[in-house]
Order: sequence, then structure tokens, then C-alpha cells
Amino acid sequence: MFGRSATTTSPPLDVIPDGVPVLSRGRHRNPRKGACFMEMASYLAGERWSDHPKCTHPVLASMARCVNDALGDVRRQELAVMIPEVVGLNPDDRRVAPTLMRRAALVALPIASAERQNVMALAVLGAERHLNDIAGRDTDHLSPEARAALAHVPGAERWARDFVRRVGTRDLRADAAAKVVSLAVNGIARACVDDPSAELVGLLRTAIDETKAIAAQHPSSTAPPSRATMAPVSDHVSTDARVSH
Repeated sequence: MFGRSATTTSPPLDVIPDGVPVLSRGRHRNPRKGACFMEMASYLAGERWSDHPKCTHPVLASMARCVNDALGDVRRQELAVMIPEVVGLNPDDRRVAPTLMRRAALVALPIASAERQNVMALAVLGAERHLNDIAGRDTDHLSPEARAALAHVPGAERWARDFVRRVGTRDLRADAAAKVVSLAVNGIARACVDDPSAELVGLLRTAIDETKAIAAQHPSSTAPPSRATMAPVSDHVSTDARVSH
């Protein structure tokens, strides 16, 4: 139902396949007013209509909301096929928040404006340090991907390393990681590149895959029951009166 038909010719971007929900920006009182990515996830999970459902890790959900709102009406529809994948994707693992923060910062770092690069470089270093702590590695160890990304912005790397030396890093809370993700998505959306929308869609795709990889290491965890299809949600009653993210 969610997959694209296996044809040799891709449909034009302004044609939305049957059965795929039409996503729109912002928060909605109920399905009659529209739906964003996470609101549809709440419906599939059988939860109360909300853009903050419990079925998805809060940092991943924050990224999905930000990407949903940053995309235009046409490109946003590319996200619909990913919605079922986040239902039940909420592993209780300390690695998720720094992994998602690192991913968002790594995508934003080479293309964001200069004033944002310092913050993204700091986010990369901070995420790496938290992941090192969890894994029992040396604090200053850098993954090859992080090392390569920072090498392309030496000024931002120097600033970030100096900040860490002077201030250090604190325990990473999910809300702090979500704020970095929001800044990264905003920076990507405003970047002077050929197709920032493709970068945003790719970011969410990779973030879901990385979260699923972590969740797969916890085979005892099971996803909550979900609705079998995306169909019609017009009768799904909402008590959420807020209308914007």
C-alpha cells in the first residue's frame, strides 16, 4: 500500500500514488484539516491524533517534523512511504540521540552557512564524545566519517575543539539533541546547493535506517500494534487543539 509500483518509469513528482496520504506542513487539529508525517504515524500506531506520538523515538520524531515542514508541498510527499517504518521505532538505547544528532550535523556541516558551521562542528564532536563514552572508547576518538567532514571545515573544527577544551561537554538529553537536529535541518533547507530538498529526504531516510540498526540489537523489544493501512482517517477524532509546530 505504501510502496511505489514497480514500473520502469517513475511517476512525475506532481503525481501522488493512490493510497499514499497527502502530507502538509504544521500541526493539525484532526485529519480533516490535513496531516503531517508524525500525525500519520500516531494514527498508524493507534494512538491519539498527535504530532508527538509515543511510538517513535523523540529525536527521530523531531527530525521527521522538521523535515516535513522544511520541504515544499510536492517534495514532502516523498516522505509518506517512510511513515510505517517509524511506528514502534523507539529503542531504549543511549546511542540513539547522539547518533541522530551526529547524522544531522554531518549532513549540514559542509553546506550550511558559515555562522552555522561552528555549531554543527561542535555537535559532531559532542556526539562523537558521547558515543565514545557509551562504547568505552577514548574520548577524542573520531569516526572516519566525522574526521573527513571536519577536515573540510578547519576553521569550524578549531572553534569547536577550543569550545570543548574551555567548556567541556555535558550529558546529552533528548531535547538538546532535538534542538541541534532542528538547527541542522533549518541550515540544510537554507543552504545554497542545487537540491536541498534531496538532502533533507536523504537525511531522514538515513536517520530511520540508523535507528533501525540500533533497535535490531534489542530483539526482545516488539513494536506496538499498528493499523494495517493508511486508509481513511477522516473519522479519527482528535482532542489536540494546537495547530502549528
